[in-house]
Amino acid sequence: MTAKQTPLYQTHLKYGGKIVEFGGWLLPVQYSGIKAEHEAVRTKAGLFDVSHMGEVTVKGSDALKFLQKLVTNDVAKLADNQVLYTPMCYPNGGTVDDLLIYKENIREYLLVVNAANTDKDWKWIQENATSFDVTLANISDQVAQLALQGPLADKILAKLTTAPLEQLKYYWFWPEIEVAGKKVLLSRTGYTGEDGFELYCVPEEAAELWEAIMAAGTGDGLIPAGLGCRDTLRFEAGFPLYGHELAKNISPIEAGIALFVKLDKGEFNGRDALSKIKAEGAAHKIVGFEMTDRGVARAEYPVLVNGRNVGRVTTGSYAPSLDKNLGLALIDAEYAKVGQQICIEIRGKSVLAQVIGKPFYKREGKE
Repeated sequence: MTAKQTPLYQTHLKYGGKIVEFGGWLLPVQYSGIKAEHEAVRTKAGLFDVSHMGEVTVKGSDALKFLQKLVTNDVAKLADNQVLYTPMCYPNGGTVDDLLIYKENIREYLLVVNAANTDKDWKWIQENATSFDVTLANISDQVAQLALQGPLADKILAKLTTAPLEQLKYYWFWPEIEVAGKKVLLSRTGYTGEDGFELYCVPEEAAELWEAIMAAGTGDGLIPAGLGCRDTLRFEAGFPLYGHELAKNISPIEAGIALFVKLDKGEFNGRDALSKIKAEGAAHKIVGFEMTDRGVARAEYPVLVNGRNVGRVTTGSYAPSLDKNLGLALIDAEYAKVGQQICIEIRGKSVLAQVIGKPFYKREGKE
């Protein structure tokens, strides 16, 4: 199967993006360098192409009832124009995906799902909708998405819109405003651990919107940012990545995001299994760790305690904001306590590490 291109593919080449395949898409892993882009997002601003993400609309009189069954978080708590982060589970408690739900009104919702999972999720959503009065549409090909992230994001965006950005709170959105003369859905969301916005537009206008944002950010240190720093940023902030900290065999409770599982909201997919895991305690847990000896852990490296395999690394990286080699790992629950000494097997060698608290990074003044 040929890898897909986003509407910004030519723009990435123009800006010197190093293209790789990710989840079936050709995307820039970096432009100027992962460390420089990471630093820009933490201190100034970075612009990402996230047009590969999938979008599904759910409309109809049973829209809320259907979504309450489909996902683990409580959709009923959403006000109009509010955004919800939620896992979506199989009946056995394993994770189908993690996604965002945008509530336009009681009858209309937008779901934003992970790129590599779009086809699988779409099938799953359709299968689960049969007994509900809802109309579903996979509009992924009709939507482009940009993410402007970093402490100067609002200052930069304010140059392109008359909308009162200071009134848009974290995890809220405006369904239609004008930015640089283009109609966009604008949300104060992102997966970097920084303040920022995500802009949804029609694919034909994505390149012009990108150029307008880049031009507006020239004096504020805005640079284009790729998948590489997107991963280091979300990893430092302790956000799970599907296929790493979340998977069909990893429940949200094991992943450490039980906060987004509302067992008291009524029946939903995976509720019985997740109740049981919560009551009995998860057998495995995602933990943070720091390398105490030299070495960088990578995904799938074995985790050892006293020479015995107790789990595996899910994400490992140098963390630029902290200047440390850190990681996340899924390990046996009995060893999942802060201060626990562990070893990471790196190319046949046992390298010392220690379990530490997460998230590793939290921005100042975060709500």
